[in-house]
Amino acid sequence: MKTEKTLYRSSGLWRQCAVFSLSIMASLLCGVLNAEVLHEEKSLYRNIFVTEEGGRRCLMFNAVRGERNQTCMNVRNPKEFVFHYARMTMAGLLVNPNPEHILIAGLGGGTLPTALHELYPNATIDILEIDQAVVNVAKNFFYFEENEQVKTHVVDARVFVKRAGLEGKKYDFIVLDAFTGEYIPEHLMTQEFLQEVKAILTPDGVVVANTFSSSRLYDHESETYRAVFGDFFNLKMSGSGNRVIIAQQKPLPNQGELKANAQPLYEPLRPFGVEILEFPARMGTRPDWDQTRRVLTDQFSPANLLGR
Repeated sequence: MKTEKTLYRSSGLWRQCAVFSLSIMASLLCGVLNAEVLHEEKSLYRNIFVTEEGGRRCLMFNAVRGERNQTCMNVRNPKEFVFHYARMTMAGLLVNPNPEHILIAGLGGGTLPTALHELYPNATIDILEIDQAVVNVAKNFFYFEENEQVKTHVVDARVFVKRAGLEGKKYDFIVLDAFTGEYIPEHLMTQEFLQEVKAILTPDGVVVANTFSSSRLYDHESETYRAVFGDFFNLKMSGSGNRVIIAQQKPLPNQGELKANAQPLYEPLRPFGVEILEFPARMGTRPDWDQTRRVLTDQFSPANLLGR
């Protein structure tokens, strides 16, 4: 689950955190001292914290440059999306408002699959999460549940997508939301991977990718998606450091079609805090990046050097 960065501060601890800001260990401690720590675990891939403060429960991974929340839940209203990026992801429904086969790379706390299952109870939802510990935390602390329609696969997303292509599987709503704690895994950012994703997309399907709007990889990411999908919607919201890329194989719908698709989604999405009627006007295709930047490939993917 992609992150929105949150710093936990109070007058009693802020200076203490600042003094040790150059220390990674201090960064870990300062990120959780203000909140009640409900769970702490070192998995095969990362340190995992579940914290709660002020009615907000958050899943947090360690990161070199500080703590970032993967998922936060309003304990008093668990259905409501806390972060902009989760709301923005629902803009993909403006392109395909009736998904039947959904694929989500990255579980986090399970916010997105839980919401999509409620909205589309007959749709199949495959979730790819490399870390079994994250699956356990989502179930134990964030009310995530599996059933006949919703299934989690503990596997690297690229391995699953490659295998799905070989098996002829197709999805009409694909969400790319995998996150390491620092940024998107670099092997899930390349032209080759996106071509594999495109190969399992139905003709009417949509790909929704959650990225950062301030990453130094922004130009490279944008050119890579353009190289694979052509024009795509670039969705940003004020107050969010995330941007959502929305792409598909066929030509994108026009503004009139987006607005028409938004109307029947308005009431179903309101309980999640999604103001879907606001999105069409923010969904543009005009490039706002340096189009001379190099496309990311398996041989050229400096994500670990250029990430946010």
